[in-house]
Amino acid sequence: MSIFWLIFGYLAGSCPTGYLAVKILKGEDVRDFGSGNIGATNTGRVLGKKWAVAVAVIDMLKGGIAVLLVSMFTDSSSILALTGVFSVLGHNYPVWLRLRGGKGVATTFGVFACYDFLNPFPALIGGAVWYAALKTTKYVCVASITALFASALLMPVFGMPRPYYLSGLFLAALSAWRHKGNIQRLIEGKEDKTGQNN
Repeated sequence: MSIFWLIFGYLAGSCPTGYLAVKILKGEDVRDFGSGNIGATNTGRVLGKKWAVAVAVIDMLKGGIAVLLVSMFTDSSSILALTGVFSVLGHNYPVWLRLRGGKGVATTFGVFACYDFLNPFPALIGGAVWYAALKTTKYVCVASITALFASALLMPVFGMPRPYYLSGLFLAALSAWRHKGNIQRLIEGKEDKTGQNN
């Protein structure tokens, strides 16, 4: 049964929200623009800020709801953690798009917020860190990576089970790896700040 939940998590996460939005509204492939991924930031480059927010919210929900639904059938923190991991993997590597997906930031935040629905503080504080880092540095990649690691590291502080903490660190590291191109451009002084076009 646990394998079923992992498959469910992957399929839930693999719904390519940004790709569908751009395809339906513009008839274009969002991967042909900007960073080439299907996440909210790149969708915003094509459709504008409102659609970027809408895609981010839906991407958070698809990860969070997957964890919440599975939690109705099991209280195993290991299974819930793996469900969250697989939902992010689905977003990053959707089989429908030949594994060319997003960077998983919004979906990961949704997962973190719903690991323990009564204990969303690591995710909420991570969101505050994201906002502060973005305002300070003007780099979305810096804000995203910093916030995800902050959320993960706060999980044991707030008493969350070890599987959540370990999966949180894995997902933060995965997001950092998915941002490797941004990090390289940042080192070279070529990364665009918020409000600039790629």
